[in-house]
Amino acid sequence: MLTVLNLADNQISGKIPASLVSLSGLMHLDLSNNQISGEIPTDFGKLKMLSRALLYRNQLTGSIPDSIGNMNRLADLDLSRNQLSGRVPDCLGKMRVLSTLNLDGNSFSGQLPASLLSNRGLGILNMSRNGFEGNIPDVFHENSYFMVLDLSYNKLKGPIPGSLSSAKYIGHLDLSHNHLCGAIPVGNPFDHLGASSFANNDCLCGNPLSTC
Repeated sequence: MLTVLNLADNQISGKIPASLVSLSGLMHLDLSNNQISGEIPTDFGKLKMLSRALLYRNQLTGSIPDSIGNMNRLADLDLSRNQLSGRVPDCLGKMRVLSTLNLDGNSFSGQLPASLLSNRGLGILNMSRNGFEGNIPDVFHENSYFMVLDLSYNKLKGPIPGSLSSAKYIGHLDLSHNHLCGAIPVGNPFDHLGASSFANNDCLCGNPLSTC
């Protein structure tokens, strides 16, 4: 039974074959850095044994299929640097094992799913360089633990949510290049962050930026 399929860096073109989902024992899938186009199969979620899905740096279009929410063992999902669009399905935030989600460099839109930001297991979340808009959901808590939280280069507005200051740990935070406004919250997660984490917003103020 095939458990690992690594076809990265091979200049592969064409679409993801529908027959891929019949590999029921597949645990690691790496199709990264190719020229694969078309949409992610709607029944991609049939790969229920999959723990890593690396599809970054391709030419994938369309949206993330809702069936991904059925992949109870998926820990690492990297769809960055594609041409994916639409809204991010809320089911991603309800995946208990998911620890890394990278959607950087696509054309996703709509609001950030609150379930993603409040997911206790998600330690690396990169949503940068998309078209997300609206306020950042105020859903962080004392068990929030992010090694990376990157929401830069979007269309986010409003204040930085106060609940973010209650997070247990934030290693790298990037909220730059949005339309955020108001005072930067005070608290332990913010103590080590530099101005670059908040640069190029509409009217943010407070440490490490200028005084409000």
